[in-house]
Amino acid sequence: MSAEPVGAPGAEAPDPLTVVRTRGYAVLLIMVALLGVPLSAAAFGFLALVHELETLTFEDLPRGLGFDGAPSWWPVPLLAVSGLLTGLAVHYLPGTGGHEPAEGFVNSGSPTAAQLPGVALAALASLGLGVVLGPEAPLIALGGGLAAYAAHLLKPGIEPRAGAMVAAAGSFAAVSALLGSPLLGAFLLMEASGLAGMMLGIVLVPGLLASGIGSLIFIGLGSWTGLGTYSLTLPHVPHTPQPTVAEFGWALVLGAAAALVGTGVRRLSLSLRDRVAQRRIVATVVMGLTVGVLALLYAESTGREASEVLFSGQDDLGGLLAEDATYTAATLLVLIVCKALAYSASLSAFRGGPIFPSMFLGAAGGLALSHLPGLNATSGFAMGIGAMCVAMLRLPLTSVLLATLLLGREGITVMPLVIVSVVVSYVLVLRFERPSKASTAPR
Repeated sequence: MSAEPVGAPGAEAPDPLTVVRTRGYAVLLIMVALLGVPLSAAAFGFLALVHELETLTFEDLPRGLGFDGAPSWWPVPLLAVSGLLTGLAVHYLPGTGGHEPAEGFVNSGSPTAAQLPGVALAALASLGLGVVLGPEAPLIALGGGLAAYAAHLLKPGIEPRAGAMVAAAGSFAAVSALLGSPLLGAFLLMEASGLAGMMLGIVLVPGLLASGIGSLIFIGLGSWTGLGTYSLTLPHVPHTPQPTVAEFGWALVLGAAAALVGTGVRRLSLSLRDRVAQRRIVATVVMGLTVGVLALLYAESTGREASEVLFSGQDDLGGLLAEDATYTAATLLVLIVCKALAYSASLSAFRGGPIFPSMFLGAAGGLALSHLPGLNATSGFAMGIGAMCVAMLRLPLTSVLLATLLLGREGITVMPLVIVSVVVSYVLVLRFERPSKASTAPR
């Protein structure tokens, strides 16, 4: 997504009402609405392809080789292949595979037409073979890049500001239904864009239009194909009582713990990223092997599925909450350690988004603490998601919405607790953040 020309420092800001009243703005909305349909269909197809690759590599292929299911050691060679393919795509194709997830969820601009194949291939090689990342960042990049390319084909002389708004709307359309609500996807991009004031609305209206259309396309294609919408949902959310004083105390603890873990994951991933950059292909294979070995260690030490460590965690969030009683506190701690280390390795070398693994980590942490007195499982689940999301994304409002809208009616009940945990985590993360060399250099 890219909307920088609208609010770029030093740029002359047009009057918002004047922009809305122009014929060009109406034409822009029509263009966005028309582009929203094929862009949303392409995003749906990308998610379906990722899902099919996961099924092929972790279910069909092992059975085809004579196994009853994927052995516990299966992720090790598979993640090595993922590292090789991703490393080759990042090293040789234009655009270095898109945004580096170790940097967090930031606005890095839309890829050019020449960079789109590299972004798609690097993401497929990462996500389809079990890397601990989500699809949101590649979807946003691909949606924005395809929209910008289509806009220039349809109107070669399009102004840079209008082209940037079409690209932003393409990103909205691509991610519209992934997070469970088109409004939540739009809010995520809005907060991450760094825009403010009335001009935000000028950019947001085309994005909301594209997001609404995208959500309808996702629902229609999901029903027609029988594949579902690939939207974030929880099938069953246990009832939670009204917050207690003890739970507000736990909100402080969870916020502080998430800040520590999130800062550790981020620093480790950035440190590994610098080493990966020196020997891209070999180091990416090593990071893939590391993720596979961590999944193997978890499966062998706990007797549970290695897939709980692999992938983004989006599809496992519901089972984590619904089957909380089957997890001991020790199992959850092992899961958190293995998932966090696999997440750091994935962030350092592969391509994907940071949102869903952070949600899963936070949820597991909240459920682990709910084994102690004074903390309800659903409350811990929600607070952990919000606190870990803000630790990794630095987007406090989006983190609150991710943790509460996901829970439906129960989200309203736990929202005060989530807000406290998010604020604590956010403030601590900013205090833990190392100042850049530029800010500490003598003047």
